[in-house]
Amino acid sequence: MSAARVRHALPGDMERVAELAAEHAAHEKAAPPAPGLADRLSRLLFGPEPSRLRCLVAELPDGSLVGYATCAPELSTWDAAEYLHMDCLYLSAAQRGLGLGPLFMTALRAEARALGLPEIQWQTPAWNEGAIRFYDRLGATSKQKLRYSLPVGDAG
Repeated sequence: MSAARVRHALPGDMERVAELAAEHAAHEKAAPPAPGLADRLSRLLFGPEPSRLRCLVAELPDGSLVGYATCAPELSTWDAAEYLHMDCLYLSAAQRGLGLGPLFMTALRAEARALGLPEIQWQTPAWNEGAIRFYDRLGATSKQKLRYSLPVGDAG
């Protein structure tokens, strides 16, 4: 994998990123993304008023994309400081264990440094033992929490 690279996503990458996100959802036993994900991601990343979201992709020497990571600056009230929140990190099953994970983490660290952020935080399912072993090898520490989601309904 020495010739593989992790780079910032380009507008033309969004269809493949959406496919990878669907694989990611299936891997995590979650519902698939709603139709139109590539368009929504494009608007967030490249629209006239881009959001804080960033997307990195893993590209093989032949140009194929086999993984993605998304992140955005977030705020910790307890630390009164910002950090980089990694929302997603996914590699196609055939590409795991070949050195792309460390390339992603190096790129994410560089992204945090470029933004002046001192830390990266993320979560992974408790059953994802491969990811947990990878993160532990990096020297990352974990905190046990449950993630909740609450729809807000229609405004008004």
